[in-house]
Amino acid sequence: MAKTDPLVTVLKLAVEAEEKAALQLKAAQFERQKRQGQLDALNNYRLDYMKQMEGHTGTTLRANQYHQFHQFIRQVDSAINQQVAVVQDGEKQVGYRQQHWQETQQKRKAVEMLLAKKATKEQLAESKREQKMSDEFAMQQYFRNKMK
Repeated sequence: MAKTDPLVTVLKLAVEAEEKAALQLKAAQFERQKRQGQLDALNNYRLDYMKQMEGHTGTTLRANQYHQFHQFIRQVDSAINQQVAVVQDGEKQVGYRQQHWQETQQKRKAVEMLLAKKATKEQLAESKREQKMSDEFAMQQYFRNKMK
């Protein structure tokens, strides 16, 4: 039974880690997009509400209606500010996941490079052994022919 090179196992683990990191990055990007969509929805809601209030321009509003309008806008603005923080956190998460994915990718490539160097070295050693055997055979042939 042939002995498995430990680097092959390391490569397998590195590939699995890279795939996991890629999935985590994709999930973080999806979450960021979702958070951004929620922020966009809040901004659109605020804009629609402001347009609706503009439609009341020229009409008389009671003081309590005006107060409720401003209070509601402050609440929406507060929600928007909170969502901006959530979106920024999502951006940071994507950055961290991107960096982690790149690090795992570099590790995988390093192991692949080590395996390639090892294979090249083994191939060179095999070529030298074959050349040595060929030279020995040629010398034996030469001496046999000379002895005749």
